[in-house]
Amino acid sequence: VQLVESGGGLVQPGGSLRLSCAASGSIFSINTMGWYRQAPGKERELVAIITSRGTSNYSDFVKGRFTISRDNAKNAVYLQMDKLEPEDTAVYYCNGNLASYDDYVRRDYWGQGTQVTVSA
Repeated sequence: VQLVESGGGLVQPGGSLRLSCAASGSIFSINTMGWYRQAPGKERELVAIITSRGTSNYSDFVKGRFTISRDNAKNAVYLQMDKLEPEDTAVYYCNGNLASYDDYVRRDYWGQGTQVTVSA
């Protein structure tokens, strides 16, 4: 099972970026998918998470600015980031809680991370 992110980059304050993540491999089922981030010198933190039914939750620091969405048919999750601030600069990681056909046990899988830099 692999999770591959794309869409990071450099953007000016107030700008927008859209992150994408696709899960592939021997996937039996996917429970939640989400985005986390880790800034230099800080611990990894939850940004947003979405269930297979589309229920989403956000950390307070992104409410009203970021939107998480999901395409179950493509095993994909997206993060639309608007009104970006310098404090949003971090490596963003995709997470999937899923079971594979190998053992049908749910576990967390992570992408390799994509850098988001917000700077003038």
